[in-house]
Amino acid sequence: MSYRHITAVGVLVVAATALFAQSAGGAAQPEPQSRISPPALAQSSTLPADTDPAPTAGVTWSLQPATGGLPDGRVSLRHRVDPGQRIDESIVLTNFSAQPEAFAVYASDGTVTGDGSFDLIPSVEESTGGGAWVSLGAVAGATPRDDGGFAVTLDAGASVAIPVGVDVPSDASPGDHPAGIVAELLPDAATEVQIASRVGVRVHLRVSGDVVAAARPEAVRASYQPSWNPFAPGTLTLTYDVTNAGNVRVGADSKVHVAGPFGLLGVDLATDARREILPGQSAVAEFEVPAWPLLLLEGTTRVQPSVVGDDEIEGSLDAASASFIVWTIPWAQLALIAAAVLLFLGVRRARARSESRMQARIDEAVASARGEVPRTD
Repeated sequence: MSYRHITAVGVLVVAATALFAQSAGGAAQPEPQSRISPPALAQSSTLPADTDPAPTAGVTWSLQPATGGLPDGRVSLRHRVDPGQRIDESIVLTNFSAQPEAFAVYASDGTVTGDGSFDLIPSVEESTGGGAWVSLGAVAGATPRDDGGFAVTLDAGASVAIPVGVDVPSDASPGDHPAGIVAELLPDAATEVQIASRVGVRVHLRVSGDVVAAARPEAVRASYQPSWNPFAPGTLTLTYDVTNAGNVRVGADSKVHVAGPFGLLGVDLATDARREILPGQSAVAEFEVPAWPLLLLEGTTRVQPSVVGDDEIEGSLDAASASFIVWTIPWAQLALIAAAVLLFLGVRRARARSESRMQARIDEAVASARGEVPRTD
């Protein structure tokens, strides 16, 4: 996955104005393309309400990596760690709003959504990966939460440094263990329309050991929908899972080649590119392309893994392939041929009958001219 949304240099301040509430005739601001923004993670979801609340204006805050209690310009917390190792870090939460605001700060496992954006698992789910290794230190005036984080209220323009600890289990498996830390704006109890808004810092943790970078196509499904028009191609639909079969995150480029029997009319389909797939996760690739019914189509999908961002991967990145076959019975064309054959036979039979009747009349006329009585059998 590109760092365009998650690792841009500098301080990102996510403006949450109008994200916290909607007024009559207005609409919430659109959700960012990536749910994790540099260095903030943003997510919005609206709960229905029967009344329109008053809008909350000017709610702006940030969460940034820090050193010595001050933002240090990093875009994420990135570490190579050994099993059993302890890492101490720091982040800073700043309320840029003109009024005090309350925030929930917590860590969680990282995931990649269906649209390719990095996000965190829902707070109601228990972290079992890198998010479970992250702990937040004590902050003055904070209230502990059941998710291992805390809630804190910051005055307008105030900042607070938050100690972060990463305790890697002694039996941690090699490879990537994605996580993140978020600061979520806590809603006003009087607000009936609530939009959950979060900003955060991504945590990259790579445990030392045998690193395997691999992606492969799985569960290939191909189907063909013929066209009712015999002079138009049908539609080939190809769907498969691009699975990260290794233990580090990778990008993946897929190419598909389709041909008829004996390689007839072979064609390469468009490339499907995935910016980031986490270990153990899959992304669905789907193609819909016009294809002529050649009775049988044979194809191959080839997935080439790639390095994501500034990651370092030793060794080769080998492509993996999977083949598929789909029957493409030319029903419309067969029906057209059958109709043409029936028409030909019908015309031929009608012509033969017409010629027979004509010949009978000729024979009758000739016999009459000769004074012969026509034979009647």
